This record gives sequence, C-alpha cells and structure tokens, in this order.
Amino acid sequence: MARTFDAIIIGSGQAGPFLAVRLAQAGMRTAVIEREHLGGTCVNDGCIPTKTLVASARVAHLARRAADYGVVTGGEVRVDMKAVKERKDRIVQASLDSLAAWLGGTENLTLVWGSARFTGPREVEVNGETLTAPRIFINTGGRPAVPDWPGLSGVPFLTNTSMMTLDALPEHLVVAGGSYIGLEFAQMYRRFGSRVTVVEYADRLIAREDPEVSDAVRGILAAEGIDIHLGVRDIAVGKRGSGIRLTATAGGSPVGIDGSHLLLAVGRVPNTDGLNLEAPGVAVDKRGFIQVDDQLRASVEEGGAGGIWALGDVNGRGAFTHTSYNDFEIVAANLLDGDPRRVSDRITAYALFTDPPLGRVGMTEAEVRATGRPALKGVLPMTRVGRAKERGETQGFMKVLVDRETRLILGAALLCIEGDEIVHSLLDVMAAKAPYTVIQRCVHIHPTVSELIPTLLGSLKPLE
Repeated sequence: MARTFDAIIIGSGQAGPFLAVRLAQAGMRTAVIEREHLGGTCVNDGCIPTKTLVASARVAHLARRAADYGVVTGGEVRVDMKAVKERKDRIVQASLDSLAAWLGGTENLTLVWGSARFTGPREVEVNGETLTAPRIFINTGGRPAVPDWPGLSGVPFLTNTSMMTLDALPEHLVVAGGSYIGLEFAQMYRRFGSRVTVVEYADRLIAREDPEVSDAVRGILAAEGIDIHLGVRDIAVGKRGSGIRLTATAGGSPVGIDGSHLLLAVGRVPNTDGLNLEAPGVAVDKRGFIQVDDQLRASVEEGGAGGIWALGDVNGRGAFTHTSYNDFEIVAANLLDGDPRRVSDRITAYALFTDPPLGRVGMTEAEVRATGRPALKGVLPMTRVGRAKERGETQGFMKVLVDRETRLILGAALLCIEGDEIVHSLLDVMAAKAPYTVIQRCVHIHPTVSELIPTLLGSLKPLE
C-alpha cells in the first residue's frame, strides 16, 4: 500500500531541507527522499569543504611570504595534508550533524533513504515502495561531467567529489578545465606544494568573463608557478608509470604533459537521468536540465494547487548554493506566503574563490555592449587602494558599468582582495534600483577596500 504525503521532496541539497521544514511547519506531511547523503554538493564536496581547503592553502601561502611583512618563521613551510583533510572533514561533519538533527527534530517530516523514480505525476517509487503526494519537488542537483576522451576510461582520474578524499599531496596535478572549479583547485594545490598544470579548451580562462578579467586571473596564477595551456584540442589520456600522460594540441602545436594525478573540471550535468521523468511528463532540455517557469514549476495540475517543481542545479537556472537557496525562497513565498516572487527578479551574482577572489554581479562589459545602450565604465587598479597596499595584496582591479541615462548600476567585476565581500555593496544598490550616486556619495570607513567604491564610481567615463 502506498504511503501518502502532502508534499514529497526528492534530494536534500540547499533548497530541499529548508523547503521541507517550511512545509512541515505549515502542517503538511512532508517526505524528504535522499539516496546518498544530506546536504548535497555544497556541504559534502562543494562550498564548505573546498573553501576550508582554500583557507589552509592561503595560510601556507602567507607563511611563505612572512618575510615580506617582516616576520621570521624559522624554516621551510611544510603542509601536513592529512591534518588539512582532517580539519576539512571535521567542519563538514559538523554541518552534516547539524542538518540531520534539524530535520530529525521537525514534526510532520519523514526522511526516506533511497533512489526515487517517478511512476506517475503524483507518485514516486523508492526501494519498491510507492509514495504519493499532490506536490513533488525535485532537488537532485548535479554531478561532474566526464568527457569521452580516448584512453580516459583506462586511467584513474579525480573530480571535485573524489578530490575530497585526498590526504596526500599530488606531485604534479593536471587540471582539465580552466574555469571556476578547476582554477580554485589549481591555486589551492599549488600553494600546498604540488606542481600544477591547467589545460583549457577555450582561448582564455573563465571565458564567460571579460577578457581583461581572464587575463588578470591568468597572470595571478602564472606568477604563483601554475602552467597554463589554452586552446587545447584533441585530448587523449594514457597511463605513464603510476601516473598519467595527457597529449593534445594547443594553438595547433602538440603538447604532452606527464602528471601524477588528473582532475576533471570540465562542467557538470544534472541528476535527472534516473528519475523517469517521462512518467509525469516533465520536460528537460537537450542537456537534461528540467524546464521550469518563472516560479520554478515543471508542471501544474488542474486548478494550480499541485504539480511538480524543480529547484537548485537540476533546473539550469543557477549553479550556485545561493541560487538554490533562493529557489526555496521563491517556491515558499508563492506557496505559503501569497508573495508572487519570480526567478527573473534575481540579479546575477557569484564569485570565483581564487586569491584574490573575483566578485561578480550583473552584466559583463560584453553583455552591456551587446545591448547597444549608452553606458559608463569605471576601472580602478588595486595599486591605488591603501588597504591593499597595507596588506601587500595589490593584484587585480575593480570595474563597474552604469547605464548613462538611468544611472543604474548594470554590472561589476571586482578582482581584488575581499572582492567577494565588497561586491555586495553594489549588489544591494542594484536590488534597490537606486542610482549609483547613492553609494558614490556615501561616506565609507577608512582604511578599507570598500571606501574606494565611491572613488571607482567617481571615475566613470563613457563606454566607447
């Protein structure tokens, strides 16, 4: 006999648990189905563990630079990778324990372990048991993409998931993929002490960004000793001793790289292939992402009270923890609060957590130019920022784009010390739909990095 609920949530990433608790607290009998572990990518092999590792790598980097600050450390800096991993594991486990206790202590909420597959528009099967509900929410996330390169199936390789199990330092880490995930691992392991080589298909790193951002990031990483190959084609992989050998062409010339470890960071794919979405008639695009409307519905039952929703990475409307959480907020607002929130209200915002980090909001310069609208642009190198000079970290720059007629901020790229934090001062003004002069005329605290945002806005010139 089927078990009946008011709501079923498939997956426990950054949207599912929060939505489950809200629904349960609203009096709905709610089931959360999880096949592997609570917390999804962010908690287990994404944000929390990687940024914990980034923090350890930064300490190692600064320790090596101690003499620049007049500090004598007394010897060579050595990284204990087992201790680094143990610290990461402790922090991850604390998050998992907290999440499990929260869900377990919520009334009207049932946690079901197993893989779910649809058998109809209102029912799923888990471990041979049928669960039914008028509202079903999909929060199954994504996984690393594995390319079909010749020889890859015959060699060991790593992904951002399996990297979390390493407790020894790779002698030479070859990173396939010069975008956000790949570059964070590249810098991290270079600072731990590995030799690192990055190979990227595009003609520049993080190709979705403006060229000067890509070039600056490349310069920062190259200065730390990371080898970078761009425009890489025809990749093949084979074994070489206990390691791997990657062959390819770069700019038309042959390239051969011998490494001890290979990390694949060439994109992610949605976890939709095992859900049997044909049964409820849920549409996916050519990449497998669930197609949703502006309120994240994948299907709507007659009368609008029930249906299927898709939240998080699986819907292709955002690939970040913060967008997944915002998906929860949008669905909860519409279902429970009578607040018609929409995905299209969201302002693009994300970060690349290299050091220095890149904080990004809104449109790139290329996107602004493509609109043909009259715009203003301001650029400020970090060599002009007192706080950056005091900290000995003057790499990068800040750039902002403004609509010349409305004076609204269109976008910004802050590649600089604390850029992932100070970018929110611009994001908040954008969300308020206030003119840039609001923040330009604000008096900021000295000495900080944020105090130069008004200066940056005061340097605006027509975008030619």
